[in-house]
Amino acid sequence: MTCSIRVMEPYEGKSKEMMPASLVNILLIEDSLAEARFLQELLKGSKLDSCNLIHVKRLTEAVHLLTDEQALVYDVILLDLTLPDSQGLGSIQPLLQFAPSVPIVVLTNTNDDELALEAVRQGAQDYLVKRQVNVETLVRSLRYAIERKQAMESLREVNQSLSHRVKEQTVELVKAKEQHQLTSEFVSMMSHDFRNPLSTILLSTELLRDWEQSLSKEQKSSIFQRIRSAGKNLVQLLDEVILVGQADVDRLECLPTPLDLESFCQQLVEEAQLEASSQHQVELKMQGEFAETLWDESLLRHIFSNLFANAIKYSPQGGMIQLEVMAQDNIAIFHLIDHGIGIPPHDLVKLFQAFHRASNVGKISGTGLGLAIVQRCVEAHGGEIAVESEVGVGTTFVVKLPLVYSCSTTLLEM
Repeated sequence: MTCSIRVMEPYEGKSKEMMPASLVNILLIEDSLAEARFLQELLKGSKLDSCNLIHVKRLTEAVHLLTDEQALVYDVILLDLTLPDSQGLGSIQPLLQFAPSVPIVVLTNTNDDELALEAVRQGAQDYLVKRQVNVETLVRSLRYAIERKQAMESLREVNQSLSHRVKEQTVELVKAKEQHQLTSEFVSMMSHDFRNPLSTILLSTELLRDWEQSLSKEQKSSIFQRIRSAGKNLVQLLDEVILVGQADVDRLECLPTPLDLESFCQQLVEEAQLEASSQHQVELKMQGEFAETLWDESLLRHIFSNLFANAIKYSPQGGMIQLEVMAQDNIAIFHLIDHGIGIPPHDLVKLFQAFHRASNVGKISGTGLGLAIVQRCVEAHGGEIAVESEVGVGTTFVVKLPLVYSCSTTLLEM
């Protein structure tokens, strides 16, 4: 491990290109050269990656370095609270103003828990008492500060991206609502389904903020995975809503191209088996000639990925799931059969309405959008869908789509 120390003269800078990118650049704001030398010696004896310790004695000098476009990009700031031109926690805000993404570790001679908490509240990542500092505490504090700040910045970017996407897609939803007067059921369902992943993200970030030092690496990894999963659920829900909205305003297009239907169906079955539990068996049966037929692969995938997902989800005890495909009188007939919980008769009438879910689903999660998407994609492909179901026995969806051949001069009417 190597660590160099340089005392910066006021307003002295250094070009970014002159420093290797692998270095950890530490900006030390400390008016005592002896304290700076002591910290350098601690770092030399640590297992920290190669570092470059830049030492300035005044807050104004540090601000100048942070705002100089030709200066180094700093990974962390070590801040003494007693400086010639600044005293106490008032030094934190100017640094955050000019370098909001650089984590700050406060150095002080005072062992004061209230002062430490207030420093963290004002934006510092950690608080060290000088006379208690050793190699382990210094390196741990620097590493945690850098990692924690990077995690916070990453979460902030994700939240900004999600917020931007929510705003964009909210505009689409508002347009759809103006044209179709979305029902109160839509508002209730969406508020519930958005709240859950957003609450997960919020609670997880607060947990990282308040308990990061006491969490193990495995616990932190689990929390980050929970945040990513919640974000993916949000994006998926938004995409599903937009797809339904596009269909409702006649913007869902069918663009048929040559497709090997048997290979496509085999791929669907293999993907479904991967998603299913070990208690499920997924099978494919093909009958008839489908060579040189035209299909919109995107619409087909929306149709059968949702049907397979429902078959797996609503067959919690496992069992056989079959996709049977046959050609008959220029019609492709698909039967997707499961042996799950079934659908009550009174729910069949509203089964393809957006946000409607069968009354017997219990605690099985879902948005009520999957079958609405399936029906709209089937209709966009010029076909029709029907369902047969018995509670406790299982469900069969029957999808009929016109066979269009690549040599045909008849276009699929949209």
